[in-house]
Amino acid sequence: MTKASIPALSVVLATPGDYAMIRRTIGFLRVQTVVNAVELVIVAPSEISLQRDELEGFFNVEMVSVGPFESCGKANAAGVRAARAPVVVLAEDHAFPDPHWAEVLIEAHGLDWAAVGPAVRNANPRTRISRADILIGYGPWLEPVAGGEVDFLPGHNTSYKRSLLLDYGTDLDTVMEAETILHWNLRAAGHRLHLEPRARIAHLNFAQLGAFTHVHFNGGRIFATTRARHRDWSVLNRWCFAAGTPLVPLIRLWRIVRSHPRASFSVLPILAYGLTVDGLGQLCGCLLAAGDARAKLVRYEFDRVRYIESDWDAAGVFSSDTRVPTETR
Repeated sequence: MTKASIPALSVVLATPGDYAMIRRTIGFLRVQTVVNAVELVIVAPSEISLQRDELEGFFNVEMVSVGPFESCGKANAAGVRAARAPVVVLAEDHAFPDPHWAEVLIEAHGLDWAAVGPAVRNANPRTRISRADILIGYGPWLEPVAGGEVDFLPGHNTSYKRSLLLDYGTDLDTVMEAETILHWNLRAAGHRLHLEPRARIAHLNFAQLGAFTHVHFNGGRIFATTRARHRDWSVLNRWCFAAGTPLVPLIRLWRIVRSHPRASFSVLPILAYGLTVDGLGQLCGCLLAAGDARAKLVRYEFDRVRYIESDWDAAGVFSSDTRVPTETR
């Protein structure tokens, strides 16, 4: 059979460190049912040494050097620009796809969806902090979840028609910092977003209070900064939003409890704390912009195994009928 001229799907996987930091995720990518149609785009500060024997089977592997690793958004945007497939999907060193994930995403993008996102499960659910963390970050997409058209999709793990992202030009670096803003923009332009529950990922979540606090504060600060910039808010708009930020944690808490009552009540104090911290971050972002929040977030977003249970094992992230690659053990 003649090899296709371009891949069907490009996976953008960023790391501020070395190959070891992304090896676990690559192990899950290697066992995709359509791995030979998948391009792997690795983004790093500079050229890193790769384990070539662990990269066999992909359509091709590209390395992108971005210099100082200043933010997740900038790194992902560089990967999108370097990708060759018509569909790009963002991946993380702490999110692990089911073997059918790539195949399902490619199939879904055969329809007129601008973006397609996966269902999410908790890869380390034993601690209350982890369970609160995933409710805050991925509550609307937690398994079991119904598929269909949605208003927004999981950040850092969604797939896109690449041409739509390239339309943002130099603004892509910024809009990729807070993908909810990107999703709102796409919908405002008349595009449609789809949640596909057959495309599953298992996501590692923070299990230590210090990291949990830092990430939600700085994440909230970046979100508010990006939102204000892309909506071109005036000083008055910023102050009006800032005045309303005490309501943000309450509104978000109500939505999470309504959608996941049993899971929420078991972690309610931590959930309320995390949402309050995020709200404070949004207040700072609205009034003071992002500051050094992007650099601070990078310190925690990658190599997340430092902030989870010490005995966590990747072999249990999917059901027993799903084969887990030995490289993740």
